[in-house]
Amino acid sequence: MVVYLICYVASYLLAGFGYPIPAGLALIGAACWLYLSDYRRFGSLIHLRGLFSLFWVGGQGLACFQLSHLQSDWALMTWICFALAFLGFWCVFEALVRVYGSGYDAYGRWRSFSGNPAPVFRLICILTFLSLLCFIVEAVVLGYVPLLVRGVPHAYSEFHLTGIHYVTVSCVLVPSLTVLYFHMARGRGSEGAAVGAVVLTVIALLIPILCVSRFQFVFAVVLAVFTYISLQKRFHPLYLAVMVLLMIPVYLILTVARSHDVAYLNGIFEMKYEAMPIFITQPYMYIANNYENFNCMVEVLPAHSLGLKGLFPLWALTGLKFAFPQLINFPIYVDKKELTTLTMFYDAYYDFGWIGVLLFSCLLGLAAYLLAVKIREMRNPLGFLLYAQFAAYMMLSFFTTWFSNTTTWFYFIVTGLMAVYYSLNARRR
Repeated sequence: MVVYLICYVASYLLAGFGYPIPAGLALIGAACWLYLSDYRRFGSLIHLRGLFSLFWVGGQGLACFQLSHLQSDWALMTWICFALAFLGFWCVFEALVRVYGSGYDAYGRWRSFSGNPAPVFRLICILTFLSLLCFIVEAVVLGYVPLLVRGVPHAYSEFHLTGIHYVTVSCVLVPSLTVLYFHMARGRGSEGAAVGAVVLTVIALLIPILCVSRFQFVFAVVLAVFTYISLQKRFHPLYLAVMVLLMIPVYLILTVARSHDVAYLNGIFEMKYEAMPIFITQPYMYIANNYENFNCMVEVLPAHSLGLKGLFPLWALTGLKFAFPQLINFPIYVDKKELTTLTMFYDAYYDFGWIGVLLFSCLLGLAAYLLAVKIREMRNPLGFLLYAQFAAYMMLSFFTTWFSNTTTWFYFIVTGLMAVYYSLNARRR
């Protein structure tokens, strides 16, 4: 923590004096130190606090580089909020570890988890069927498949039917279920079921490709990998690098399929260095500009929404947004209309200012601690999928407002329902 505070103050001062690159490097160095400290302490590549530290603080460091003309010096309140977002999470987690322990004394026992794989295989079948059915319904009603459309950069953005699309994108959970199935089946499952699980997983991964949704494809793979890591006693970091290399070609193909060519992207990103390769520019802007959007909101927000904006999933899932449109009538403040991704704390500030950011980060720290400890006592395999989802949100904390996003809560609900299904059927042979 001392290292972080020193680097943060140094970054703020360097940025203020016009040295953006050193300012960013200071935060990236702090992020790596924090992650490695938690990795050495807890022995997990996907420790929730470690992931959050690396990607939230590291993402802020990248944003400090100011490689785009869209980026500007941040307001003091923005710097304060970014610090509070990290400090609340880290300090609550640390306090709970010191008082109640980390739970890692049960590490070996947790890894020995096993159970009846049959209900998990049935869940793979059910979820894949429902997701594919909803995709077909959307394609028929809307009259097109995004992958087959040319010259329309936002084809996927329009490929939505209210309510149905949540089920369509639930296919991202299938690869993780398959990982759980093979872990539990080890010598007890049939060859036919194993082949069926693989085929269904391929179908599930084809749905985001047909939707040309790069995020959904990457998210599905990340969830599966995180689920696998959580089940292993040892996992070499090199495997993660190989996974990233394998995903790059698919990501680039989907970028081309969305009609996002280099000229189109460079025109949106407005990079200062026009010769910057697009494979560097695109991920950089998808990380850095989210912090810029937060700063834009801080500078122009006329009034706080007092919790209404953060409760959007409630208004959406209950249908209240249709009866009372004013519940969701809150503008999004971004520095460019095409770049609408936000940070995880955007809505927290929108609702209650810096107090909202601090309270929300403290709640996240509490939830992360409880999940990290309780998962070791669970005998329901769906708990590993829940952990993988939370880990993915910590890793992508710079990307969007995960916990005021309806899809996030739909995934949580689906995971909960599958956990209940498993509990009711696990003992049946």
